[in-house]
Amino acid sequence: MHGSHATGSPYAPHTEEDRTAMLEAVGADSVEDLFDVPAEVAFDGRFDIDARSERETRRLVRSLLARNDEVTELLGRGHYGYYVPSLVDHLADRSEFLTSYTQYQPEVSQGFLQALFEYQSLLVELTGLPVANCSMYDAATALGEAATLADRIRDTTGHRVLVPELLREERRSTLENYVAGTDLAVETYPAEDGTVDRAGLEAAADEEVVMIYAENPTVRGTIEERLEAVGDLAESNDALFVLGSDPIALSLLERPADVGADVVIGDASVLGLPTSYGMGLGLFATREDYLRQVPGRLVGASEDATDRRAYTLTLQTREQHIRRERATSNICTNQAWVALRTAMHAAVLGPSGMVDLAERDVRRARDLAARLDEIVGVKAPVHDRHHLREFVARVDQPARAVASDLEERGFAVHVVGDHEIQVCVAGVPDERLDRFVDALEGVIR
Repeated sequence: MHGSHATGSPYAPHTEEDRTAMLEAVGADSVEDLFDVPAEVAFDGRFDIDARSERETRRLVRSLLARNDEVTELLGRGHYGYYVPSLVDHLADRSEFLTSYTQYQPEVSQGFLQALFEYQSLLVELTGLPVANCSMYDAATALGEAATLADRIRDTTGHRVLVPELLREERRSTLENYVAGTDLAVETYPAEDGTVDRAGLEAAADEEVVMIYAENPTVRGTIEERLEAVGDLAESNDALFVLGSDPIALSLLERPADVGADVVIGDASVLGLPTSYGMGLGLFATREDYLRQVPGRLVGASEDATDRRAYTLTLQTREQHIRRERATSNICTNQAWVALRTAMHAAVLGPSGMVDLAERDVRRARDLAARLDEIVGVKAPVHDRHHLREFVARVDQPARAVASDLEERGFAVHVVGDHEIQVCVAGVPDERLDRFVDALEGVIR
């Protein structure tokens, strides 16, 4: 821009001749012609915001936020509000962590790389699978990456991907987007009482299937008790068995490697983040056989020239910033800071603390369901299964009306059927659960 960027960005240093040539090439008279911005929202150089002091601004913001309703969320279904220890915020907010991006220069990122290595090691221990990365955006993208990995490594003639009919719509949608440019076709198999209908899955599976996906716990909070049967079915059809879970559940449930899982995906941000309504951290762990097909970043341990332990990004020839045409994935950034928070939260809890948290979720969900079941007009839980964190309850009245009345009383639940609501206890204090029972009883009456 010849020393000035008053009319443009200093990071796009085009000369006036450059811009004129580009505009002529696309048949536009000005840069403004490239955009169709309605006049009522176009910026005219003035914000029309009254100037205020810092104190006045803080007072205004507080008054606006105070207008929000106080609602206790018992929502769940992938978004959980566990208490995050203050230690996580204090450590993760250090500038050397908070300002870091992808660690392309590992020699100056040893501390962060070591933390990510510990995060990967945590997933390896929980899943029993020897390879884990730290790069998936969320559980949905991890599922999509698992499907494309299956398509690359499975030597079959078919392209069918089987997922449970209870799969959350946002995960199904992301999976569909991932396979849109491939020959893969996403199909569903049925559920029975909230878990896998093994007979239905067996009928759907054949040699055309490249991947079978199951979740534990399921979206309805139920625990799958015969996952090894799903693993055996996948193996008999030479399909990849992908299991969805999370670190808290994995601390208590069977290790995925022990039931035949080839890949484990899910959302690791149940630790380290409060309820974030979309943002997450997709976990991805798999067998060593697929090491060179794993998407995203891998942090490895090595030695430097003086034989000291050193950490580095390893096997980067899989990645799109090295060999774009042969990349295993288009994922080119990472969730390093969120993974750091997850590792910190797990370290604060320790192995016994994670187990205690999971057991508490089982116990509190069971106890709350029993209390709701005593209310006339409510059946809880709907499914005769063990549950973790959440469960579905049947209400005689229309579920939407019940949920609306509960919201007026300060409680939010999911409507999952004409007469079904879903309730999650994760992160909700006991005294609020007591008030929720009273509120539901009042609504049902």
